[in-house]
Amino acid sequence: MIRPDAIRDYGFGVRTQSYAERDAILYALGVGLGHDPCDAGDLAFLDERSLRVLPTYGVTLCSPGMWIREPALGVDFGKLVHSAQAAEFFEPLPPRATVTGTASVVSLTDRGEGRGAVLVLEREISNADTDAVHCRLRQTLLLRGDGGFGGPEAPREAKFEPVGAPDAVGHYGISPRAALIYRLSGDWNPLHLDPGFAAKAGFPRPILHGLASYAVAGVAVSRALGRDPGAVGALACKFSGVVMPGDEVTFEIWKDGDASARFRALVGDRKVLDDGAITWKR
Repeated sequence: MIRPDAIRDYGFGVRTQSYAERDAILYALGVGLGHDPCDAGDLAFLDERSLRVLPTYGVTLCSPGMWIREPALGVDFGKLVHSAQAAEFFEPLPPRATVTGTASVVSLTDRGEGRGAVLVLEREISNADTDAVHCRLRQTLLLRGDGGFGGPEAPREAKFEPVGAPDAVGHYGISPRAALIYRLSGDWNPLHLDPGFAAKAGFPRPILHGLASYAVAGVAVSRALGRDPGAVGALACKFSGVVMPGDEVTFEIWKDGDASARFRALVGDRKVLDDGAITWKR
């Protein structure tokens, strides 16, 4: 049985993590940069001599891990789904740094019996030496087996409904090895590695990490509009389907002002990302 008070009051403490150029480069490779090893735009995030770091790398840092699995919280972990991700990016990440991370549960709402609960976790990543905030992110978890506990109702969310044809379309090929590389950035869930584990979960083979799809969106949408992926200031989307290593993802993009856009992503005719929103720093 879910214990709402224990979840809301969970003590995450402060986490500290150091990374170096090699870690940021592995992340960029896991996201798919370097497919063309002579692409100067990609090499900017792969060359340790003058390295830029993708803003979305911050989402992987100082992770609280699998805290939600703790038995004392009462969550039916087998029915948990990472349903959405959002982040704001402030001070650029340097090629190497020590960072600190804080986390807190900002909301736990009830969709009703048989419909699950919605948990929103907020994290902030800061530079341990300068105290500069690198990013603030919100992770939304759908606890499909834990509705009906009598909590506040989940708010009705506005859904992006595109009007007219997209202003741009981008295509992004996912390497068959993408999940094997991306997991080196810290997500060791065997669902992304072990064919037998994936089969037990109902998938024909290991699937790509949701946060890898999220990072791909930042790169692909930026490139489709002639923008710099390193200048992303905010990125949000919902995970509406599974991306497999080896898939080609099509991004449909609608401009939403001078420095922002909305998007969705499909594999074939199957939607995999929805309600996408991105802005770039001016």
